[in-house]
Amino acid sequence: MSLATKGVAVVFPGQGAQRPGMGKDFHAELDICRRTYEEAADALGWDVGAICFGDDERLDRTEYTQPCLLVTEIAMFRGLQERFGLSPAYFGGHSLGEFSALVAAGVMPLDDAVRVVHVRGRLMQEAMPPGLGGMAAVIADDLDAEELEDALTDLPVDIANVNSPRQIVISGHADALPDAAARIADILGVDAACRFVPLNVSAPFHSRFMRPVEREFSSVLKGIRGGVDARKAVAVTSNYTGRFHTRYPEDLFCYLTYQLGSRVRWRENMELIAAEADAVFEIGPGRPLREFFKTLGVNCLSVLTLSGAERIFGGN
Repeated sequence: MSLATKGVAVVFPGQGAQRPGMGKDFHAELDICRRTYEEAADALGWDVGAICFGDDERLDRTEYTQPCLLVTEIAMFRGLQERFGLSPAYFGGHSLGEFSALVAAGVMPLDDAVRVVHVRGRLMQEAMPPGLGGMAAVIADDLDAEELEDALTDLPVDIANVNSPRQIVISGHADALPDAAARIADILGVDAACRFVPLNVSAPFHSRFMRPVEREFSSVLKGIRGGVDARKAVAVTSNYTGRFHTRYPEDLFCYLTYQLGSRVRWRENMELIAAEADAVFEIGPGRPLREFFKTLGVNCLSVLTLSGAERIFGGN
């Protein structure tokens, strides 16, 4: 398979995929990857690589997680471009990964993007006091997001991510999540094999409780307008709409702003990508998206390390 064919897509995981040491092998082997970490460090004023490669507790603090993950994914992507000629036609990313997709597609420069997501992470963390919010994954066969949403009526809990036919994430007040789980279990029925998995997060992301910070985040986005080429965004899926982005910068900024407090329509994003792409590659330090694509019967190959990339792309 040629990596320059029209049907190649790349997708990027979001927060939760980070791990200590991520990207270190790419950084050690490829100059372009080292320059990527240096570019981000210059933009932010702190050593991104040091947090990614060491045992630094800041890696799991949202305001640092987001830029560190973005930089690692773009360093990996650039390394794959240079070494293997990866040239995708379609791009997608889950939550924070949508920014990686936009940088990879040439919509926004990396230096602007890392500054934006650094602020994004801080705002998301500050939207609700620590300990008051939470998220949980609902795992069962043939989940219907609208049916689950009806079950949550009058609870301070929202549908946060529609990840696949088998996983939907709910988000809201931590003390309301048990009631939400009970209601969902009731509507699914006693015969449903249903699991509720609390997520290790510090705030109720992609829920109504993020909306108070949308105005400030919108202002941050408008500050990078001069460097954005929204025409290229038509190759990138939007978490907010579930469709590809339009070519208009006003739409791009609007959709990225509303993404904070709205559900991530990842299942719809995957269906779009699967309809267009002959091959799908997940690029990042974790591989949650591969499992979501499997539920649609789509083979998504995950690139986690440089040695793994050699096995995947070496024969092309």
